[in-house]
Amino acid sequence: MRGWDDFYPLPVPPSWVPGAAVGIISLHFIQKLLFPYFWADLRYLLKVLTYGLRMEMYRLQGRVVSVLDKFVKLAEKQPHKPFLIYEGTVHTYRDVDRRSNRIAQVFLQHEALKKGDTVALLMGNEPDFIHVWFGLAKLGCVVAFLNFNVRLRSLLHCVSSCEPKILVVGADLLGTLEEILPKLQKDVSVWIMAKDSTFPNVHTILDKLETASEDPVPVNRCSANNLKSAVLYIFTSGTTGLPKAAVISHLQILKGAAGLWAFGATSEDIIYITLPLYHSAASLLGIGGCIQLGATCVLKKKFSASQFWNDCRRYNVTVIQYIGELCRYLCNQPVKEGEKNHKVRLAVGNGVRNDVWREFLDRFGAVKICEFYGATEGNICFMNHTGKIGSVGRTNFFYKLFFPFDLIKYDFQKDEPIRNKHGWCEKVKKGEAGLLISKVNAKNPFFGYAGNKRHTEKKLLCEVFKKGDLYFNTGDLMVQDHDNFLYFWDRIGDTFRWKGENVATTEVSDVIVMLDFIQEANVYGVSVPDHEGKAGMASLILKHNASLDLEQMYKQVVTYLPSYACPLFLRVQEKMEMTGTFKQQKFRLVDEGFNPSTITDPLYFLDNSKKAYVLLTKELYEMILSGKMKL
Repeated sequence: MRGWDDFYPLPVPPSWVPGAAVGIISLHFIQKLLFPYFWADLRYLLKVLTYGLRMEMYRLQGRVVSVLDKFVKLAEKQPHKPFLIYEGTVHTYRDVDRRSNRIAQVFLQHEALKKGDTVALLMGNEPDFIHVWFGLAKLGCVVAFLNFNVRLRSLLHCVSSCEPKILVVGADLLGTLEEILPKLQKDVSVWIMAKDSTFPNVHTILDKLETASEDPVPVNRCSANNLKSAVLYIFTSGTTGLPKAAVISHLQILKGAAGLWAFGATSEDIIYITLPLYHSAASLLGIGGCIQLGATCVLKKKFSASQFWNDCRRYNVTVIQYIGELCRYLCNQPVKEGEKNHKVRLAVGNGVRNDVWREFLDRFGAVKICEFYGATEGNICFMNHTGKIGSVGRTNFFYKLFFPFDLIKYDFQKDEPIRNKHGWCEKVKKGEAGLLISKVNAKNPFFGYAGNKRHTEKKLLCEVFKKGDLYFNTGDLMVQDHDNFLYFWDRIGDTFRWKGENVATTEVSDVIVMLDFIQEANVYGVSVPDHEGKAGMASLILKHNASLDLEQMYKQVVTYLPSYACPLFLRVQEKMEMTGTFKQQKFRLVDEGFNPSTITDPLYFLDNSKKAYVLLTKELYEMILSGKMKL
């Protein structure tokens, strides 16, 4: 009797197959053990290369395809798809294209704007911010985004530094306009998003829009001839104390717009933007990213922690943008049922602390946190494509080949890079904090700041490792671990971050010393437990025979400074400590913090609920540490 095997004999594999199988399995385990991020790195690197090659092909073909060009094409290809959702109202790609055409036609008919002229834009988050931006871009204008938190002297400085022909102001910022109008340069034409105006010599837009044509303006007005030509000015706080207009080129916008795509977003995603549009994160990564994908954006007037997840559910949001503070605000909200009941799959941003990162994931579900690093004016970017908690990104041999950077030793006392006896900078070892510098070359240019050659040159380091080399100084201290993950460590110089914004200490000092009873002010940032960034603190020297007027101090800072720049703590000293180079000494003050138990000098706290500076007692100090007192 025959067995089953007699009818269906099993084929015998060649003798080399078992060995090959063992080899493949061994290689797999070796790869997992020694190169655990190989495939993730490869996928990310291929994306970077693909995008880079696409732009290089445009260059070789003599074509410059801007983000605006892509938007116009999408308005033709998918006219009825929602591009923008604002307060429940849907604005399709065609709607936004046509309204921006009408904006362009208004300025074409009523102003003698030339291609390359600058127009300053002072508006909050609303659809008309985008309509005006795109309309002016269609005329070939450089648009300067003004921070609506900045007021009076600082705002006038911003306007004058970018030398605009026109200033466009949103209807909800007419109070700010009224403050600066008397001192505004006479050659700046002012337009407001309203139908009528009570201001003398101020033009209105909305009444003229009603009769404006929806036809596109001549293509030659907006066509870009060079990827490196300026298209935006985005203001950034620096060590000089006043905001600087970072020059943003077509190249930088294209790179920023690729961010969401690089993290895995698609045209089917719905992106929720609560950050202010004057920020590069919202405008370049958010709006630009939407256009790169052909996706939909939900725009919020102002971030609201209590409404955040309701909005996400209402609009079926799948991608959110954040800064570290935003995530903490969400985690600080009272716990509710169904907090994981949403469709958000990606959260893209920067500055989230490790503990908040973990709490966010535990509480709100399987959201992939896509942390990145990048300065508005910088020429280097890192992206945490693996999702490792705490890291701002990852590097490897190939990434450094395309985007060369280094971490160098820094002297914290002298506030400058350390150079050896030969005059060259030295690289830090892995695991040590070093100043991040990025090589400036044709592929990774630094465009500097508008109208300020000195500040542009100040951001560059020459003769770093060899004669003739040139590097961009990010002003940020980073650490690279032994697995090549990068971590943000701190900022150097006279800038710290609070509430997701850069605070320039010299700007705050300048405002404080305007008071007639203040001799000198030394402003710095202090760490507060469970808060991102550093809270502002001012060490004060009073004039001879003068006393501290807390009421006047409060009025001064809230009038002349953005809310995030107002010092939360005051310290009154007898004598100001100086460094050997006659600079204000900050390091000991920073280390001492604001603890009334260890500091004998009088301390005061900005109590927003009382709208006043109050004496910082031990009891109040404990309330701040425990989180009972909101900052």
